[in-house]
Amino acid sequence: MTAAGGRTGRPPLTEERRAETRLEIARAAVDLFVAQGVAATTGEQIGEAVGVSARTVWRYFPSKEACVRPLFAAGIEVVADCLRAWRPGRPLEEAFESAVPTDSRLVRGPDRGTIGALVRLTRTEPGLRAEWLQTYDEAEPAFARALAERSGLPADDLRPTIQAAMFNAALRAAVEHYAWRVADGTTDPATAEAELTTTLRSALALVATGVA
Repeated sequence: MTAAGGRTGRPPLTEERRAETRLEIARAAVDLFVAQGVAATTGEQIGEAVGVSARTVWRYFPSKEACVRPLFAAGIEVVADCLRAWRPGRPLEEAFESAVPTDSRLVRGPDRGTIGALVRLTRTEPGLRAEWLQTYDEAEPAFARALAERSGLPADDLRPTIQAAMFNAALRAAVEHYAWRVADGTTDPATAEAELTTTLRSALALVATGVA
């Protein structure tokens, strides 16, 4: 096929399709990491599982551990939106009422088990642990900006910066608590869902005592 200007080849991928490909690679990488470990997994295997070349995998990600980033980062903007919408005088956990249920944007239902397995791997895989912590490091400024916007404070004000750090730590601790203690693959979906909801709400209630 000849494109405009005489160029030939496939049309460029849309941003949406690139995001879908990144997510497909992430899911395949986690499945392989769980099945055989990170060290035994290659870029070629990850690409084969998705139907792309290893070269494509490396075009999207700098390392095999980095392949999991889309799963870790999926909820950052959703959380920031919830913080912006958090009404003064209302409990912090209420801001996330629409983001906690199974069909939420916070963690897509089909990915919940995958993310649970991935977070458990961060206990024994240093490379994945680094990616997990890096995701939260990158999320913190987004949370601080959202809290500053909510309060009408300058973006560089110390208060939303400290509040975001507290919130970020509580959110990470809650997800780890859920993944390490509950989501072991043997809990039925309804019970696991209730446990995740309870854990997140408990964490938000605790952090709100220092944020409200």
